[in-house]
Formats: sequence, structure tokens, C-alpha cells
Amino acid sequence: MQQSAVPELAHTHTRPIHWVATATAVAGVVALSSLLQPDSATAAQTPGRELRPAAAPPATEGVDFPLECGPVQAVVEQKASGDLDGDGRPETVAVVHCDAGISTPPDGVYVLTQGDDATEPRVVATLVDPKDRFTVSDFAVRDGAVLTTLLGYSSSDVPTCCPDVEEDAKWQWKNGAFVRSSPADARSV
Repeated sequence: MQQSAVPELAHTHTRPIHWVATATAVAGVVALSSLLQPDSATAAQTPGRELRPAAAPPATEGVDFPLECGPVQAVVEQKASGDLDGDGRPETVAVVHCDAGISTPPDGVYVLTQGDDATEPRVVATLVDPKDRFTVSDFAVRDGAVLTTLLGYSSSDVPTCCPDVEEDAKWQWKNGAFVRSSPADARSV
């Protein structure tokens, strides 16, 4: 065995006193940290800004949708709510069609709102008019936008049972109106 050319250093060997000193220092830090706590947090309301309670989205029951159904009733097929115009109050978007019983009646997509003083919700926008002969297959309100997949017809000769065109549509509130995004190229189904 070869001897080291450097003598052993005294600080490389731990002794019980070193462990006692380390334990005392750690205990002192823990004790001191328990005494020094941050101040209690307080929530302060921004001056001049009034918080109002969360409003319920408008209901679809009893709404007179601008849909000509003749002797049958209008049926709300789907609905979703969200704040579409950024005013802090939710709007309801409803997919509505006439209860035809047979065939595939076209859908209308309507936006409902209800002001603080109003007793009944009202239709404020028509996103899809039933006269355009679209049926809504996918529907969602997400991140302030209305998203749909519309099934339609390439001509008036195509029977209502069998839509042959599919397009995605998105509406967002911009400059006081709902603006439809340019849909991706219409595709055949």
C-alpha cells in the first residue's frame, strides 16, 4: 500500500461535536422561521369597481323564436351558454327546428340574452337562418365563440334526408355584431 504524500487533514474527519453544532444550527433556523411569519393576506376590492353577482344564463322555455312552424311546435334541440360579448353576463345559444316528425327539418341558431331589468329572455341574433336549409351536427360555445358543423345541400335537388355538404362555422362578437369566420372549404359528405 502506498502512503499519501499529503498528510491527513484534520477537517476531513467528523467528530461528534461537529454533528452537535450542525443540529443546533438547524434547530435555530427552524425555530427562528416559525417566529417570523408573513403578514396575513387581505383581499382588497379595486376602488370604483362594483362586483355584481353571477347572472344565470337566459332560459329557452317560452321564447318566441323567429321560426315559421305552422301547426307544429318549435323544438330546442341543443343549447349552450357563455359570455359572448364580454359584458360579464352569459348569453344562451339555442339550436332550434320545427318538430316535423319525419325528414330532417332545417335548424336555426339563435342567441338569447336577458338584461338585469328584463323578465323574459329575447332573441338578439340569428346565426343560422332555417331558410338556408342547414342542419347543425356539432355545436359548442367555447372561449366566447359559437362553433358549429353545418350539414347542407349542394343544390335544391338534393333531398332533405341526405345532406351532401359539410362546413365548419365560427361566430365571435366583434365591433357590436356577430361575425362569422371564413369557414374552411366546404367539403362533400
